[in-house]
This record gives sequence, structure tokens and C-alpha cells, in this order.
Amino acid sequence: MSFAGQRWWLVGATEGLGLALAQAMKAEGAELVISARDAGRLATVCAELKATALPMDMANQPSVDAAAAQLGPVDGVVILAAVYWPMAAQAIDPSRLAAMCDVNLTGTARVVAAVLPGMVTRGRGLLVLTGSLAGYRGLPGAVGYAASKAGVMVLAESLHADLRGSGVRVQLANPGFIATRLTAQNRFSMPFLMTPQKAAGHMLRLMRSRRFKSSFPAPFSWLFRYGQALPDWIWYRLFPQAGE
Repeated sequence: MSFAGQRWWLVGATEGLGLALAQAMKAEGAELVISARDAGRLATVCAELKATALPMDMANQPSVDAAAAQLGPVDGVVILAAVYWPMAAQAIDPSRLAAMCDVNLTGTARVVAAVLPGMVTRGRGLLVLTGSLAGYRGLPGAVGYAASKAGVMVLAESLHADLRGSGVRVQLANPGFIATRLTAQNRFSMPFLMTPQKAAGHMLRLMRSRRFKSSFPAPFSWLFRYGQALPDWIWYRLFPQAGE
């Protein structure tokens, strides 16, 4: 699959994984529409990539509606935007907890609902959602983020179940740790830490394939994927409590 001549909407592509993916797709000749909340940063990135800037706040329904109304038909949509703060239950922050749920899960749902009817009407399109290895099972210090990403993963699974054979395809990318501004907040060891470019390579391989899902890097993903079958008492003993 070549992205040359295709028109794609990338939501959350002004830094980290999203920016690396945008750069790779642009290098192959894709026409990009990029959305983000930070209008200044968005303008800079779009000027560098010769992409169309479409400012949008995923946490705001009118903002999503306005962006979708300006978008026009696209070949595919990749939803990458997310917010993250490490958070243990003992130090819960109500506003940040709500933000992680509202941006990561509900924001993804808003964008999906805005673009999917047009894809269904046209009978074609690719919708790529970004989950996380953290969404497979509950983890210490991940209140908010793990739950929001678990919701995204189940949303993608339900969309895939409904849209099979319709011409509209859904894919789910579940990355592990990526070296970004967000993960720089972590004060624990991050196994298999990837550069944004390496993570983007994994996503591109998924998008070129007919697969529904990719969880990467593979060796690290096995812990989470097969950990779903472990009894609770074993699973929770694998991880120290937050702060330990």
C-alpha cells in the first residue's frame, strides 16, 4: 500500500508519534490534514510539512463538529491525540482524571462519530485508533490513562466487528513506551522504550497490512496480551505498587 496521492486526517500529529507518522507519510506523497489544540505549534508543523492545518480540541464537541464540517472526504483518519499524567489512586487528581477520560476516550469517540458516517456512505476508508499496552489490564499508577486506553481498544474492537465487509476498515495500534514529552514524566524504568520514529514504523506496517491490530514492540506486548489470562493474584504481584 502506498500513501501517494491519498488524503489523510491525522489528529494529534504535532509532536511525538503523531509527528513522526506525519513526516513518514508526507515523504511518501500523502496529502495531510493535521489537527491539534495548539494553533501555533500546528501552524509551524503544517508549514514544514506543507500540510493543511485544521485546529481542533477533541474535548470540545462543537470544535470537533466544526473541524469535521471543513474536512471533506479523506482516504483515512488516524487518531493519535492523548493526554497523560502518572496517577495513583492515593493521589487522585479529579481534573486530570477527567481530562484523560474526556480526551483519550470520549475525544476519540467524538472524532469517530464525526467521520464514520461519511465513510460508510462512500463504502470505503481506513480508521486507525491508538490504544496502548497499558489498556490490556489494570496497572499501578495508571488511574485514568489505562482506563481511557482500554475504552479506546474496546471501541475499536466493536467498530471492527460491525464494519467487516463494508469497505470501511478499522485498525488498532497498541504501542508500549515511546520517548515523548508525556513519558518524560515517568519516574520508573520503561522497558523497550521506543523512539517516535520506530513506533511510527510499526504503525505504518499495520496500516499497509490487512490486519486489524498490532501491539508493539512484540516481546513487551506478550506480557500484557498473555497476562490477560493470568489469575489476579499473579498479575498484581508482577508489578510494585505506585511509589514503591
